[in-house]
Amino acid sequence: MTTHTHVTIIGAGLGGLTLARVLHVHGIPSTVYEAESSPTSRAQGGMLDIHENNGQPALAAAGLTEEFRALILEGREASRALAPDGSVLLEEKDDGTGGRPEVQRGELRQVLLDSLPEGTVRWDHKVSGVRALGDGRHEVSFANGTRTRTDLLVGADGAWSRVRPLLSDAKPVYTGTSFVETYLYEADTRHPAAAGAVGDGAMYTLVPGKGIQAHREKGGRLHTYVSLRRPLEWFEALGFGDPESVRAGLLREFEGWAPELTSLITEGETDPVLRPLYTLPADHRWERVPGVTLIGDAAHLMIPSGEGANLAMFDGAELAKTLAAHPGDTEAALAAYERDVFPRSHEEAGQALLLHELMFGPDAPHGFLRLITGQDLRS
Repeated sequence: MTTHTHVTIIGAGLGGLTLARVLHVHGIPSTVYEAESSPTSRAQGGMLDIHENNGQPALAAAGLTEEFRALILEGREASRALAPDGSVLLEEKDDGTGGRPEVQRGELRQVLLDSLPEGTVRWDHKVSGVRALGDGRHEVSFANGTRTRTDLLVGADGAWSRVRPLLSDAKPVYTGTSFVETYLYEADTRHPAAAGAVGDGAMYTLVPGKGIQAHREKGGRLHTYVSLRRPLEWFEALGFGDPESVRAGLLREFEGWAPELTSLITEGETDPVLRPLYTLPADHRWERVPGVTLIGDAAHLMIPSGEGANLAMFDGAELAKTLAAHPGDTEAALAAYERDVFPRSHEEAGQALLLHELMFGPDAPHGFLRLITGQDLRS
């Protein structure tokens, strides 16, 4: 009987959990080590649109299509673009044919967790160090004082991966743009002007160098990202220890904008959270190193474009399927996976940069509007 190498996965995000689940479907054992203390130790982010060319096939490979479809929030694929004065530039309704249904990230993560055998995920295991032992084996040390030795190590640990240095000297660099995140709750009754501006799904108000974006989530919650092209020092000077100071500083950047838009800043019910945007080089790759590889942001951190979580899940599913197709030959499996992941991630990273420029570059919002009305990004 052929036996498969046990897979050690660092990171219980969507990519790492999809990898573990598809491995389980194929009878391959794995253990996932996660820094968080429990599945509920922090909020898991907002909405995700799950794409029919990568995220949905990954969930199909995991045998979780039915569970995924039960999470879909109907109508959330709607979108509208507004001018700073609040006038509608473009509105697209959700007619159910868009192919990118929206779900809550935390709910999807829980579906993946529930699909794994008990004990697969080891919580409260923050990586403090990784070292090569030779012959494709590695030792991972954790902040809780424990260690594990691996035969196959996969870094699914995001932007600041502790596994990546085994393969690559590349480090994330700041893109020059940051988001400031906040939420409004029960918006239809408590914040009706903001709710009306956002509409049923996503809302974008973009001008060169800045914008206000929001999404209607479950239960009438509005999730807002204020986007600005500014140095990190500029954001630090806002004083994130004082939420009112941050709101006042952001409001100055949107002086003269319609009050229903600026209310997404001023009426925010959570403290503003700074989300600097970092990327790895669009052509990031590494030479084959025995016994280790990367998936998701650890492999190809890119500027937000709606593809990150989808690519991470697809990476996980493809790696698992490739390992299953090469029983007893881990190195052949890793080489085949990396041969495909590099061009795929390079293409998506390039498209993400183009999208970001359309949203915040000198032609904003016109290039972005041309895109979402059907013009191919590559044209």
